[in-house]
Amino acid sequence: MPLPPSPSRRSRAATVPAAASAVFLAILALGPVLPRAAEPRAAAVGMARPLEDLVRQDCGSCHGLTLKGGLGPPLLPAALDGKPAEALAEVILDGIPGTPMPPWRGLLDDGEARRIAAMLKKGLAP
Repeated sequence: MPLPPSPSRRSRAATVPAAASAVFLAILALGPVLPRAAEPRAAAVGMARPLEDLVRQDCGSCHGLTLKGGLGPPLLPAALDGKPAEALAEVILDGIPGTPMPPWRGLLDDGEARRIAAMLKKGLAP
């Protein structure tokens, strides 16, 4: 027959849930004081880097790692001059039927596609 837990084990087991509850309550209490990622400027700055990485890696696999062209046409500012950013965002989202350009809708939302289009028209830093 197993022995009942010792008093030190029982008290330690009781303090773990109490400590977890205290930490949880502290996080809830500090929530309004902690910085928020949802602030528009912080969110825009935070989103730029992952989108730039996506362009370099995913778009670069067809358009060339320097975006000078490859399987797909170049995506440098000079090549995109005169093309509206909104039209570029639509191509990003819906692809071009009958070509290797796939649709990214479902993986990117409208805002992300517009940010990518603006980024391409402006040019990525080397």
